[in-house]
Amino acid sequence: MKRLLTGLLLTASLWPVQGLAEGNGKTSAVNPAAGGHPLKELWSGYHYSSPEIRKLQDSDSDNPAMKLYGKGEAAWKKAEGRAKKSCSSCHGDAEKSMKGAAARFPAYFKLSKKPLTLESRINLCRVKFMQARPLPSESDPMLALSIYVKRQSKGMAVSVPGDGPLKPFLREGKSYFNDRRGQLDISCAGCHDKYAGQRYRAVKISQGHANGFPVYRQSLKKTASLLRQVNRCLARVRAKPLKAGSDQLTNLELYLAWRASGLEVETPAVRE
Repeated sequence: MKRLLTGLLLTASLWPVQGLAEGNGKTSAVNPAAGGHPLKELWSGYHYSSPEIRKLQDSDSDNPAMKLYGKGEAAWKKAEGRAKKSCSSCHGDAEKSMKGAAARFPAYFKLSKKPLTLESRINLCRVKFMQARPLPSESDPMLALSIYVKRQSKGMAVSVPGDGPLKPFLREGKSYFNDRRGQLDISCAGCHDKYAGQRYRAVKISQGHANGFPVYRQSLKKTASLLRQVNRCLARVRAKPLKAGSDQLTNLELYLAWRASGLEVETPAVRE
């Protein structure tokens, strides 16, 4: 009963957001790319952002997350580990070799027999081929490399298949997204599918797409990974956090990518 009442109080604090613009590009709706989609139309988190936040994202010189882009470019070319190799040793010019890569992740890898996020793929390369230490998920080096690689796909449509070897992992991610959890007994879908476009207190609720991560969070005054945002949401409903590199997180990210298929890669985005 206590969980039900708390959930009802959360629901009661929601109200519509008025005056959302319907312009071009990131402020226009996208039709879902796959059948059986829970949303009738897709809106990027950019659509729900204030004009000030949009202005920051639109300007490379003003976007605070772009400070890490240069560090990522340097890291791409830096030889590390016992193998004395860099990312560019195998992949060459990122502007060519990484173009479109972020739009396809998480992707299935036969070597791992499961999907990997882009960050997990970076660490696989570091450990197996560079013989270097893996990078912590929230570290500046990982955020920088992630931004640098994903930026090469900016403006391209997210395109993650829901069939083939990814199908069972996608099903697990969808289940996690839709299952109620925590002391408030609320699911991810309970907010981002049902109440997108409304407010929870001072926060505008988006559709929960991950096409802009890593993102600069104005509220945090720092650049953050998808893991940090997921765990912020879990903390709000008083649920257990997810661990970096866990299968649960990877499967959830896979579902979020499939769910956002058709939206543009915006990395690094800026959000409230």
